[in-house]
Amino acid sequence: MNEPTESDTTADAAVTAGGDADLPHRYDSRLAAEIEQRWQQRWLKDGTFESPNPTGPLSAGFEAVQGRDPFYVLDMFPYPSGTGLHVGHPLGYIGSDVFARFLRMTGRHVLHTFGYDAFGLPAEQYAINTGQHPRVTTEANIANMRRQLSRLGLGHDTRREIATTDTTYYRWTQWVFLQIFNSWYDDEAGRARPISELVEEFESGRRSAAGASAGEANPRQAEWSELTASERRRVVDAHRLTYISEELVNWCPGLGTVLANEEVTPEGRSDIGNYPVYRRPLRQWMMRITAYADRLMSDLDLVDWPDSIKQMQRNWIGPSDGAAVRFTTTTGASAGTDAGASAGGDAGAPVDIEVYTTRPDTLPGASFLVLAPEHPLVDALIATDWPADTPASWQFGQGRPAGPLEEHWTPRAAVDAYRAFAARRSDRQRGGAEIDRTGVFTGTYVTNPVGGGVIPVFLADYVLLGYGTGAIMAVPAHDDRDFSFAREFGLPVQAVLEPDEAWHSEHGVPAGAPASAWPAPFAGEGTYLPGPPNRPGLVGLSKAEAIKTTVGWLEGAGRGRATRSYRLRDWLFSRQRYWGEPFPIVFDDEGLPIAVPEDQLPVELPEMTDFRPRAMADDDESEPVPPLARATEWTTVTLDLGDGPREYRRELNTMPQWAGSCWYYLRYLDPTNSERFVDPTVERYWMHSERGPAGDGGVDLYVGGVEHAVLHLLYARFWHKVLYDLGLVSTREPFKRLYNQGYIQADAFTDERGMYVAAAEVVRGADGTFTHDGAPVNRRSGKMGKSLKNSVSPDEMYDSYGADTLRVYEMAMGPLDAHRPWRTDDIVGSYRFLQRLWRNIIDEESGEPRVRDTGLGDIESGDEVTRALHRTILAVRTDYAELRFNTAVARLIELTNLASKHFGAGLAGPPRELAEAMVLMVAPLAPHLAEELWTRLGHAGSVSTVPFPEGDESLAAASTVRLPVQVNGKVRFTIDVAPDADEAAVRQALEAHEDYPRYTAGKTVKRLIVVPGRIVNIALG
Repeated sequence: MNEPTESDTTADAAVTAGGDADLPHRYDSRLAAEIEQRWQQRWLKDGTFESPNPTGPLSAGFEAVQGRDPFYVLDMFPYPSGTGLHVGHPLGYIGSDVFARFLRMTGRHVLHTFGYDAFGLPAEQYAINTGQHPRVTTEANIANMRRQLSRLGLGHDTRREIATTDTTYYRWTQWVFLQIFNSWYDDEAGRARPISELVEEFESGRRSAAGASAGEANPRQAEWSELTASERRRVVDAHRLTYISEELVNWCPGLGTVLANEEVTPEGRSDIGNYPVYRRPLRQWMMRITAYADRLMSDLDLVDWPDSIKQMQRNWIGPSDGAAVRFTTTTGASAGTDAGASAGGDAGAPVDIEVYTTRPDTLPGASFLVLAPEHPLVDALIATDWPADTPASWQFGQGRPAGPLEEHWTPRAAVDAYRAFAARRSDRQRGGAEIDRTGVFTGTYVTNPVGGGVIPVFLADYVLLGYGTGAIMAVPAHDDRDFSFAREFGLPVQAVLEPDEAWHSEHGVPAGAPASAWPAPFAGEGTYLPGPPNRPGLVGLSKAEAIKTTVGWLEGAGRGRATRSYRLRDWLFSRQRYWGEPFPIVFDDEGLPIAVPEDQLPVELPEMTDFRPRAMADDDESEPVPPLARATEWTTVTLDLGDGPREYRRELNTMPQWAGSCWYYLRYLDPTNSERFVDPTVERYWMHSERGPAGDGGVDLYVGGVEHAVLHLLYARFWHKVLYDLGLVSTREPFKRLYNQGYIQADAFTDERGMYVAAAEVVRGADGTFTHDGAPVNRRSGKMGKSLKNSVSPDEMYDSYGADTLRVYEMAMGPLDAHRPWRTDDIVGSYRFLQRLWRNIIDEESGEPRVRDTGLGDIESGDEVTRALHRTILAVRTDYAELRFNTAVARLIELTNLASKHFGAGLAGPPRELAEAMVLMVAPLAPHLAEELWTRLGHAGSVSTVPFPEGDESLAAASTVRLPVQVNGKVRFTIDVAPDADEAAVRQALEAHEDYPRYTAGKTVKRLIVVPGRIVNIALG
């Protein structure tokens, strides 16, 4: 940041946060607080930042802004923490406010508002610990956050404030849920459609119910007319975009709830309480986000987001092209394994196992099949007895009794023991690259469709049900995890590809050596080896050609098909908690879900005093009992759904915190509408759908942290696309432009135990060392927050310097999208800048303006100041428009210093032209100060409605430019020439300069190089 000018040094040295009694109108913390509070009250009273809608309850005053281009600035939904804000939290909010204020001054109709994502686990956990209702603590947290943010003077339309916990809001969250529940995804049309249209297609016979992918919902696979009413409902339910399914979850009996992956330690225990966590299937609400995987990928091309964020979304969706291959169980055939086992198991009907692979070309090398322990086909695959010659290691499984294999140690016992073992391991434990490979043989074999060999079927926890089909073909010669598993269990290693020379050399393996002798798998391109006669010929083909040839062969043989798989899984939407949105769902006597009629929304949370999930027995067989189960008068409800009053059971889970944050940006547009979740005219106006190609548009600028790069953005995009398909919104994407602000870092300190201590209590010694309670501590830098105990409250900064100083400092610290270190001592630089600006315009003794009406052209320094002013205007306009607020601050400081030099203390005041331009340019950054100065300069109304200054390129241009002159590589003097001076003019000015003879006399000028507008080089002989 620029240093103060010499003329200001004395004045600045006298400045203290407490003020100066001899200068009653000095800009200090006392005056700053008075100005800020007064203007905040006036803004609220005058509705300065209210943004009228084109129609509806908030349309008053729209005529005044009609014709202006609307612009929607949105901050990511904050959670109201009980600890309050630290100075790192408002960074993005200040940045978006500066930008929104600038836009208003450049003629845009700006919508900028705020709200609170107030459901969630922290408030509920606090309620459990204290016995206080989460609504009480949530509302107190919101009030505190509102107070802290209001001190910053953020220009929000406060009429539009929302909180997800308000029944008037979550009524519409429940309504949106029902729109998704009452929809299905038509793969042929590539969009969601109302479920009523699916029923009509079944009824008319245009769509066959027998072929519907209803799973267990339609076991008879009969035509629609042959199904009972219950069977029809199950078929339809299986197609809904939100559905109930048995899904693998992290079940923690000790806490009585399901945990997110992030809440489970690497040891497979709960982060809170250190209880065992089990991977087990539970019936949960799911959302079919996978139906939108392709669109979620491709539509990233429609938005202006950082490339890194787009890539994170693509990686999370994780598309991969490959083949679905069908393996069929067999009995009585040779296994072809190293152990020489023969196929055994039951002689029942063959079972087909579908495997997804991205490398179907390596099928001939598949020497065993591996299923996730939770795979639904496991029970159908378990043999009654071990096949002859089954190695003991295959029968082991984790959990086998010690000692020799007992007679009762059957495949069923081994599989059950292994599944219990795997259930205790987290996905992180199971999926790690460097772990011991565990597994167990099912006693069953399948036939490899390429080559016809018989291979065993294992369970292993390194295969996850959540990826592909939950079953893999293991090709140990060309995959690390398969290779280590094969070595652990003595399984064959059969090469499909011959490694290249570099691999052979690196591993010390002679060319042509069998894969069973390899020390490691080969995962490169290689050369295809000849294979069995009944496999597709791949010799001489490239990898892409071989994959295509193999898929074609599989499709021709009826044993597979080309397909695409995703890492993305359907969204688990249930939480066994109290503090969340109730589902607008009831269940009938058959346990089938029914939507609550829309005119009976919202389904409100019952009043409760005990929110603690019920702790269960410490095993994986217990079932969750959500807290809502204790609200016995609420859990059942009598409804008349057209067939007379009947009693129904409510859904006892609640929605996840993500639900309310998936669509809040739409409710901001029309928050008081009691008839619709958003008026279509209002939505089209603010989302710009009428200004471009069909479906284009979205929030103009979305500002928030990179920590929401995947889940929140992905979920919100999914909900928005469903609403778009149903004709309820007009754009394909919710957020047109995304900007991620950085975060503020601060010094943190650890004691000898490695525990963090409060940074505010650390003392720095004269020798530069740090102590806490007299003991030495270690300093490090980290993201500001309570976990590192290095938070600085904005309240401290308000009290010491004022909110405008904090705003300017946070914007001046560095680029908005970069991380930056907090230094409390450095904030005084921003404080002095504002004091200097104030002192240039206001007399500190009288409080009257000290500007003069003389034009810049009529004063001695007019040309210099005029050029500086117009250069600053042009540059600052660009900086604001491109969110480069740190450089805008630097330019304004430079101009203020120049003004102090010519018009500061003891000199005549600045011309009005200069003073007013400086006030208008600083207004987005320091709005309270700018409002006060604008008023004292004799203007009525808010500075936020005054047009931003326009720069003049011709006035900004320099009459001369100063060129450095190098003599034999060292700068010796400078010359002033016209900006467009040619080489001859530069030479003339050079030779006329008084220092030219000093360096060239008696010497030969061998070469003269002139870089126009940049530099002059003289090479002497």
